[in-house]
Amino acid sequence: MSAAPRTLAGMPIESSPENPQPLRVVAHAVKGWVERLSQIWVEGQLIEINRRSGSKTIFLTLRDKIANVSASVTVTPTTLDSAGPLTEGATVVARLKPSYYETSGRFSFYCDAIKPVGEGQLLARLEQTKRMLQAEGLFDPVRKRRLPFLPRVVGLVTAAGSAAERDVVENTRRRWPAVRMEIRHALVQGTQACEQLVGALKQLDAIAEVDVIVVARGGGSLEDLLPFSDEGLIRAVFACTTPVVSAIGHETDNPILDLVADSRASTPTDAAKRVVPDVREESDRIEQSIRRLRQAMATIINRQQEFLTSIRSRPVLSDPTASFDLRYDQIDGLRHRALRAITSRINHESTAVEHTLARVRAMSPKATLERGYAILVDGAGHAVTSVADVDPEDDLLAYLLDGQLIVSVRETQPGQLGAVR
Repeated sequence: MSAAPRTLAGMPIESSPENPQPLRVVAHAVKGWVERLSQIWVEGQLIEINRRSGSKTIFLTLRDKIANVSASVTVTPTTLDSAGPLTEGATVVARLKPSYYETSGRFSFYCDAIKPVGEGQLLARLEQTKRMLQAEGLFDPVRKRRLPFLPRVVGLVTAAGSAAERDVVENTRRRWPAVRMEIRHALVQGTQACEQLVGALKQLDAIAEVDVIVVARGGGSLEDLLPFSDEGLIRAVFACTTPVVSAIGHETDNPILDLVADSRASTPTDAAKRVVPDVREESDRIEQSIRRLRQAMATIINRQQEFLTSIRSRPVLSDPTASFDLRYDQIDGLRHRALRAITSRINHESTAVEHTLARVRAMSPKATLERGYAILVDGAGHAVTSVADVDPEDDLLAYLLDGQLIVSVRETQPGQLGAVR
């Protein structure tokens, strides 16, 4: 009995074990059937965005929000960017056209329109606002101000009677009981929340004694926290002259206010820890500093005492006069050496003077007179050394040892001194 003809999705393609169809025929038939399907709008969660470098196609993965069903989607960058900033996890609606690739046997969808819906739409709008404000420099870390160590007055903007107000006030006063607070109440959700928040913020910023302002609110849904991402509030915080602390929701909540504020607190309780110090911790630090100071002073005193003890143990300080005796002996020895040197020098010079005096005396005319000689001078006072210097009848003056004689020349007789007896 022969097998009955089989069809593929209503298309008559006969096949049997004896007469199989080539795979290309089946793939082409599937492609034809898929491409006859029309475009359709679908809703899903965007779980992956795959941008490949140099490629003109972006690959998305959509997943059903309830069933475990996912689909691969291709889209152009222009189509995706027209939907605004989209992040993974956002809910979107997309217009898809099924497609089938014969060569790989892969089934996927081509998207020519996509847009966020619900929370995804809000996230996209917030992301667009965030990028615009960031481009203007409102989130620049350079402009963020340091919080004061101990503010004179802490300003608080929050809802009246809220848990956030209680958390901030109680924890702030628990940490620093003497803290002063200025509280301004405002709506923290709804259409009028932004206007009231801006008004309260400006009131506190105008008070000179307020050194820091805390904007606080408990947790909530994305829609509930929208006022804290409002452009008007963000610009008002940026214009504040007083440092602002953002304490909105829980750790996972990230309104745009967190980016423009000078400091972000994960919770209202954390805000209290940021704006005032803990009095117990500061007391402990002071006590620890005092102990360290005393220890440092004791160390310095002990070191100086050891230094003084070392100096006092030196001989010059233990017996200051000991060096005097040594120096006295040295001085006395030098004095005797100086006296001997002076005496020797005087004796040497005295001998030299005596020798010189003897030579001078030997050459003196007086010595000549003492030996019986006389010195003759003419009338002009010139010494007569030759018989040729005088004439007969000249008067001469003769110097003797005990006086003078005036003599007259009667006759000159030339001759040699050796002839005198």
